[in-house]
Amino acid sequence: MSVIMHTVHVDLAERSYPVYIGRDLLAEPQLLLQHLRGREVAIVSNTTVAPLYMPRLRAALGEGRRVTEIILPDGEQHKTLATLEHILECLLADRHSRSTTLIALGGGVVGDVAGFAAACYQRGVDFIQVPTTLLAQVDSSVGGKTAVNHVLGKNMIGAFHQPQAVLIDTNSLHTLPARELSAGLAEVIKYGLICDADFYLWLQQVMPRLIGRDDSALAEAIERSCALKAAVVAADEREGGLRAILNLGHTFGHAIETAQGYGSWLHGEAVAVGMLLAVHLSAARGWVDPCEIDVLSSLLRQAQLPLDIPAGMSPKLFLDLMGRDKKVVDGRLRLVLLRSIGEACLVDDVSASELEGLLQGAVARVKSAG
Repeated sequence: MSVIMHTVHVDLAERSYPVYIGRDLLAEPQLLLQHLRGREVAIVSNTTVAPLYMPRLRAALGEGRRVTEIILPDGEQHKTLATLEHILECLLADRHSRSTTLIALGGGVVGDVAGFAAACYQRGVDFIQVPTTLLAQVDSSVGGKTAVNHVLGKNMIGAFHQPQAVLIDTNSLHTLPARELSAGLAEVIKYGLICDADFYLWLQQVMPRLIGRDDSALAEAIERSCALKAAVVAADEREGGLRAILNLGHTFGHAIETAQGYGSWLHGEAVAVGMLLAVHLSAARGWVDPCEIDVLSSLLRQAQLPLDIPAGMSPKLFLDLMGRDKKVVDGRLRLVLLRSIGEACLVDDVSASELEGLLQGAVARVKSAG
């Protein structure tokens, strides 16, 4: 039975949109149809997700629509300009007009590259997010960030382009590999750390239910995560200040992803390690109690996420890659740290010696564990 458990509204004036969260929502055609302005649709998916959910999505669209299916190879390594060009070529070849709606059916890679294509095609067409991974559901599908990766940096080429709606069918989480579920939980944990201490405490209590894919616990975690992100995005749509707190752990994490090769580490896995490094640094500054390092480590371990940087990754490589991050402004690296659990802050005064000490400690922990 179809159940809309929650609806979150992203309040951006004329660009506002709903986030629908519930079971079997792909069986509710009106949720999609009310957000289609034309009769032309292009569905972007990948080789893993399309066989599972494309037939249901096509059925929900009903008869009388001209639908193009664009199936991408699966994996972060395909989040590239070449993939973007392929989507645009498909739209041009099928003569899609400005009334076309792109629907992103898949995880964060599909959502990011399809959203970027929608931002670019004929200077901007509508798109709808139908995220099928937990990470995409709680993070990348909400907020309008779209991008592709480059060999020199992650998400360095992209645009802000808000969707018309986000449709989160929680049934998709039952086909999600365990590793990807864990990766999504990293972003869920992030929201508690940066702006909701009560949510962080709740996660410590229910993590076994989340790992066990309990429907009600997952729906609540998704709703609370989306609501927290929506509030931040509404206050700062284009990351002029406040929205940057959503990047807790990401500068460290992006360095790991770039160094290891896109797709070797999942985004959420890299962010988990990055968040732990940020808490280490926050504790070293005297802002959070050092015991919070152990609390977060325990929670990440329960979520089956890594705690240590990749073996062989040197402080020098970290610093070089972090220096290329898009969060470097006027030559100064900006990092998100914690003043306390539930209160994040953006700083640009972290010294080279602070970072060097932090990363040398991370390398030492890897060596001692090995």
